Amino acid sequence: MTKEGRKESKLKQYMIAPFRILNKARQLYMKGVVECAGGYGGYAGNNNGGALSPALVHAIPEETRVVVHRKQRREKKMMSCYNNEDEQEAIIVVVGSVVRRLSNRHYKSEARAQLKLLSTMAFRKLTNMTILVRCSFSFSFLSSLPVLLNLLTRFLASLANCLLTFKLGDMESVQLFYWFVESERNPEEDPLLLWLTGGPGCSGFSGLVFEVGPLMFDYAKSRGSGTLPTLKLNPFSWTKVASMIFIDAPVGTGFSYATNPESYGVTDTLAAAHNYQFLRKWLLSNPKFQKNPLYIAGDSYSGIILPILVKTISDGNEIEGGGKRMNLKGYILGNPVTDLSVDKNWRIPFYHKLALISDQFYQATKTNCKGQYINVDSSNAACFQNLQLVSECVRNIFTAQILEPNCFDAATKEAKAFGWDPSNLTHHNQLNLLLPNAFHHTPTWCRSYNYVFSYIWANDGEVQTALHVRKGIKMEWNRCNRSLSYTYDVTSTVPYHKYLINKDYKVLIYSGDHDAVIPYLGTMTWIKSLNLSLKRDWLPWYVGGQVGGYTLQYTQGNYNLVYATGGGHTAPEYRPEESLAMISRWLAGFLSN
Repeated sequence: MTKEGRKESKLKQYMIAPFRILNKARQLYMKGVVECAGGYGGYAGNNNGGALSPALVHAIPEETRVVVHRKQRREKKMMSCYNNEDEQEAIIVVVGSVVRRLSNRHYKSEARAQLKLLSTMAFRKLTNMTILVRCSFSFSFLSSLPVLLNLLTRFLASLANCLLTFKLGDMESVQLFYWFVESERNPEEDPLLLWLTGGPGCSGFSGLVFEVGPLMFDYAKSRGSGTLPTLKLNPFSWTKVASMIFIDAPVGTGFSYATNPESYGVTDTLAAAHNYQFLRKWLLSNPKFQKNPLYIAGDSYSGIILPILVKTISDGNEIEGGGKRMNLKGYILGNPVTDLSVDKNWRIPFYHKLALISDQFYQATKTNCKGQYINVDSSNAACFQNLQLVSECVRNIFTAQILEPNCFDAATKEAKAFGWDPSNLTHHNQLNLLLPNAFHHTPTWCRSYNYVFSYIWANDGEVQTALHVRKGIKMEWNRCNRSLSYTYDVTSTVPYHKYLINKDYKVLIYSGDHDAVIPYLGTMTWIKSLNLSLKRDWLPWYVGGQVGGYTLQYTQGNYNLVYATGGGHTAPEYRPEESLAMISRWLAGFLSN
């Protein structure tokens, strides 16, 4: 072995133990372990030796503390750890050795300075997590510094990747903002998922913090005005098994914007084209992910945009050379808008199936309307009368999850005027101003109250500065922009699904079975229209010994239709643990167990 090879081997030996501790700390932290723990480090040696800093905070419980042993070196005592009950603390563990032959202290300082730069106050501001970097790594040869920084950068990036942003092109009129998070397991090999939030016009940040991303708001610690809402780690993030891109699309959504007014005009097909351009450029800018299995995922109105995008990618792959092809393996859709005439028409049968309307009301409506409940003939007075009765029965139902309280959309500027503490929003005098007249009582909690946190957080000036949001372009962030200049030019994506069946992509369609916006009955209907052959019919799948839902598997197109029991319109928001189990098993090639 050459001299340089021996140095590299020695460096790797020094790095193995601390890097294992980094991974162990991260695994335990992601599991929600919060007990205080301490750590010790390294060599006590000659003049260049020195004690290492405290290693773990709020990450490793006392009974699982990890200690680094080195031959012929005395062990340091366990050092006391920090404890701050008022803050959740994100931990970066840095444990290492001081090598005797270190002669230039400048490089030790440089390493510390760069690490400090990596853990800027921006991330602390964005998450309200305290980031502790205690570095006492030092090595005898300069080539060690890049390796050290690379390892630590990867660990830091695993917590802060959601802060990376990208635009379609500095000189282009459409500027799409996105959030990227590497897989927590194996980013080199795990799938890459592009996530499209519905709407149209709902921000990727909504999917990140309320559905499948690695961060979520700590509601218990985020009450009271004057402070930024606190974020914490989501134990059921899909980033445990995949790297994910959350995009603000179409233009005008979230932090995305256009440099000229004309570019704000967008259609379904144009929105898909923008997503395609974005994904191509992102993969060119991040070539290490080009070989990862690629899946396009989304829910709600993404059921229109996503199949168009998948077809565009598929067609492009047939034209492009091997080096430019995307490694597309399939797509994932949750409670998707697919064909509005089908989706909406199944709402009344759904209401009946879930006992929201009586047998008598349902049968009368079905007879008088002849099974067609939308675009009704204006001369059919009996049908209109029946539909009015049905409407009275369900008008105070929260259609996204029929078992939850129905409330106004709290994530609005009106809510901000009352202060962002959700407890304030339940005050009777404030609700009188904001809730529908039908409310005669004050609910103690509503899901829409959760969305207030995102509104306040994303509109904070320091947050936007840290996210590099261009000043003067976006006046106000909204979780869902309802004022897009949008033209609906695709009424059904069933033809796209029929086309893609022959491409042999893996397809997962999941449906929260308590969603009245896009009822599972409508989803089942359009899937039946694809004329697929059943391979496995209506099998339960389990999480923790309990039924998580039911699945149907088809022989053609690698289709899976999955029902999430108790799930709402955005199933992962209502059933996060079950949804993580679902996506993990499906990506691994099995579901019904």
